[in-house]
Amino acid sequence: MSPGLPGFLAANRISLAMSSYQSGKFYLLGQNVDGGLMVHERFFRKAMGICVSSKDTLLLATLFQIVKFHNTLEPGQQINNVFDACYVPREIHVTGELDAHDIGVLKDGRTVFVNTLFNCLATPSDRHSFTPVWKPPFISKIVKEDRCHLNGLAMQDGVPRYVTAVSKSDTIDGWRDRRADGGIVMDVASGEIVAEGLSMPHSPRLYRDRLWVLNSGAGEFGWIEPGTRGRKAKFRTLAFCPGFLRGLAFHGNYAFVGLSRPRYQRFEGLELDRKLAKTDSEPWCGVQVIDLDTGACVHWFRLDGPVGEIYDLGVVPGVIRPMALGFASNDILGLITHGPLEDTALPA
Repeated sequence: MSPGLPGFLAANRISLAMSSYQSGKFYLLGQNVDGGLMVHERFFRKAMGICVSSKDTLLLATLFQIVKFHNTLEPGQQINNVFDACYVPREIHVTGELDAHDIGVLKDGRTVFVNTLFNCLATPSDRHSFTPVWKPPFISKIVKEDRCHLNGLAMQDGVPRYVTAVSKSDTIDGWRDRRADGGIVMDVASGEIVAEGLSMPHSPRLYRDRLWVLNSGAGEFGWIEPGTRGRKAKFRTLAFCPGFLRGLAFHGNYAFVGLSRPRYQRFEGLELDRKLAKTDSEPWCGVQVIDLDTGACVHWFRLDGPVGEIYDLGVVPGVIRPMALGFASNDILGLITHGPLEDTALPA
């Protein structure tokens, strides 16, 4: 990590949530009590999309479940004399294996997620695996075929605004032949393609009146400049990051960008290869903090070793040392909390 990263997180009173589907890890990063970096991890099979709906509520898409965590600590409380937030999985929707990617929360509190296997946006269902709520106009039917590799979701005020896809293919696995330049950004309300020609774009986000996107196959972080007077919209690069980019969040004047080491059997031949060679660089796995004014990387966190891929990340506001509980250890058996006694009459 960069030497100043823990202090930067503490000074901004934030922590980071990060997912790695390859390792099945859900990470929480903050500043430890001794001033160093705290990395807390829990195992969730195929940890994918993250939504930080508030400082007390996190959502995580996994292999076959949507998990909602709630912070069980009251303001000013600590657990183990260290952690100032403890996220416990309290609600779970079993969806089956849908290859769920990005995730968000609608105005009415329902969860919405990118159902990549069925090429649509969906909500969990009490009866079924999911309820489709939107599909791209070029997708002819809701079918179990990953055709366009729909992946990213930009929410605004509880409304899905934009999505990203690797292509506009309408045949099974058709997106794999369009990885180099078939990527698109779509307006959900109109169904229009607002930007195209991208390389495997991910993680669209709206921030400070701009639509930000990761042009993943080229290692580029930037925004979509709207077209005017008949001109097409353009992707404007703010920074090159040495990795396959997925996961984007913002705080203040900074962007937090997730980097992965490419799986070359699947992602070979992309622009990222040429850019890494040109800059004499090896691909990273980790997070880079980018200054939105200059495009400079001001802080970073890097994972070496067997963990090579990150999918998503989120900024958790107002929390410095978070922890979470999972299902792979017995910790969840012993942490018992309850609310106040409700003295309202029970139904007769």
